[in-house]
Amino acid sequence: MDTSEIKIKEFQTAMDRYNHGVFYKRTGMIVSIYIVTLQIITTIQFLQSYNFTKPESLIIPLIFSYILTDFINGLVHMYMDNNTKYKSTLGPFIAAFHLHHLSPKYTDRHALKIYFYESGTKFWLVIYLTILASTQYASIFSVNINFCLVCIGIFSSLAEVSHFWCHNSNNKNFFIKFLQNKRILLSKKHHLVHHVSDNKNYAFLNGFSDPLINLISNYLYAGYKNHSDQHAKAYKGQKTDNRG
Repeated sequence: MDTSEIKIKEFQTAMDRYNHGVFYKRTGMIVSIYIVTLQIITTIQFLQSYNFTKPESLIIPLIFSYILTDFINGLVHMYMDNNTKYKSTLGPFIAAFHLHHLSPKYTDRHALKIYFYESGTKFWLVIYLTILASTQYASIFSVNINFCLVCIGIFSSLAEVSHFWCHNSNNKNFFIKFLQNKRILLSKKHHLVHHVSDNKNYAFLNGFSDPLINLISNYLYAGYKNHSDQHAKAYKGQKTDNRG
């Protein structure tokens, strides 16, 4: 049995664990609730420390946090697309994540539902928001840094909505298309490169940081189309719609 066959079998086993294990189904909901709760808490803690003078001073931190969020989430996406540790504790989540490349369109849901449910896939955000909420309480950040860090936590969930709209929006969604054309949200044309080419354009908030991420991905990885994508394509079983 060659390496690819071994990985395909590991993928199948991981997906069986995901589809038949109550733990994996409930974990996403718990993580979603925890993340959204901490987003609210960190926002309230920021507002309590802000005196509401010179709100225009927050524009630059807002823009910076938007670009940085695009970069951070792109790096996480890059790592996950190339991660084939199916036998690990998080293996079922990794395997389920890889199925998203097989879905050109996702199940239509309200944007708020996408925001909530897809937050449940962002385990790194649990750690980030927990640390942020704890350090905010100690009042060690300036107003601008505090605001920037809070925005990153929220924009990271918004990135999932941007990615969803990139796949599911149509000509009737005039405002969304306007934001996509202005590169405020991820455009379909930009994101299509990720699915057609290999190891490119991992960012999914607006794609602004992709030139830098592409340099990093080309240095670290050979690509996923001949690895994780092949494992997902060979999967025989229940297709989980874990990406919206």
